[in-house]
Amino acid sequence: MNQEPQLDELAARLVRAVPGMSAMRTELEQNFRALLRSHLDRLDLVSRERFDTQAELLARTRSQLEALEARIRVLENESTPNEGSA
Repeated sequence: MNQEPQLDELAARLVRAVPGMSAMRTELEQNFRALLRSHLDRLDLVSRERFDTQAELLARTRSQLEALEARIRVLENESTPNEGSA
């Protein structure tokens, strides 16, 4: 996930929010961008793509587990002798 456009926009907004900084605008924007990137890197976030991939994998695994549980129930019922016949 590329965060650069969002970081650039947020840094620019922060610079515009600071009054009287037009002379130092570029330097201040770079510092804001570096600070934001540093803090985001420490959050240990995953990309949306990776999250979606893991969610799909979990759904498939859950489906397979439910199918196996159903097969086990059928096999257990088949191996249990009927109480009425003896």
